[in-house]
Amino acid sequence: MRPKKITAAQTRTMLKKIVGSPTYRKAYRDREFMDLEELRPIRIQLELLKPEMRLAELDVRSTVVVFGSARTQSPETAARLLRDAQRALKRRPKNAALQAALARAKKQVTASRYYDEARKFAGLVTRASQDDKKRDFVIVTGGGPGIMEAANRGAWEAKGKSIGLNITLPHEQWPNPYMTPELSFQFHYFAIRKMHFLMRARAMVAFPGGFGTLDELFETLTLVQTGKKHKFPILLFGRAFWTKVINFQALAHEGVISPKDIGLIRFVETAEEAWAAIRSYWRSNGTKSRPRRSFFSGHSDEANA
Repeated sequence: MRPKKITAAQTRTMLKKIVGSPTYRKAYRDREFMDLEELRPIRIQLELLKPEMRLAELDVRSTVVVFGSARTQSPETAARLLRDAQRALKRRPKNAALQAALARAKKQVTASRYYDEARKFAGLVTRASQDDKKRDFVIVTGGGPGIMEAANRGAWEAKGKSIGLNITLPHEQWPNPYMTPELSFQFHYFAIRKMHFLMRARAMVAFPGGFGTLDELFETLTLVQTGKKHKFPILLFGRAFWTKVINFQALAHEGVISPKDIGLIRFVETAEEAWAAIRSYWRSNGTKSRPRRSFFSGHSDEANA
């Protein structure tokens, strides 16, 4: 049986179908393939590798982590929202929803002092630690609005670099504009993002916040308590807020934590007090901030990062 003759046009069409087939794509360029559930371990590894390699390349030796509510407004924005709420209620004074909105706006004005303190704190740290162009005590935040924006903004105003670790959420989190572009990252997995928060951390500063802040605070406390992370300053801004929402003494009294575990935290009220506490801690521990080797060098400051 004679073989069927194929024209040049038919050959081109056949080759086009082959080259255009998803199976012919290089695996790492095949987005549909990379998004498969079975490829989750690879995606997790990539999320670990990409920021780590970039931070090592830019010689980011140590960081100061700043957590806090994404809902905290700057004093200017809080004052504007309060005026808007007052005007709205004045037009409809008996409206319950507007009364509640005014109460929330007043709380935002009170809480806006934390925005200022986060901004000031980041500026203090950045000016003190980046004046020699080294990458020590670099401010790192979740890269979003509120307290995160304030801290990145303070570093930016001090003409220093800061890190932003964004996360994809159902309601998309847009990065704040003050993060250093070459130190801005986006994550899908919370677990890997948390690792990057703490792998180089020399201090953690937590401002008042909600579930996300509490999650990050307690994970940090657990890692330090269990020796998975070396001890370092864990500072809580605003004693009145933190002692109201968490009864640390009750946990010790009930025997679910050791009384000495309460010593892992320290309450502070001002940016100056927080920075002084961090400097004092590292001076008393005989080091400024040792350069951290790469995560892939077989050694890290943590017992098990």
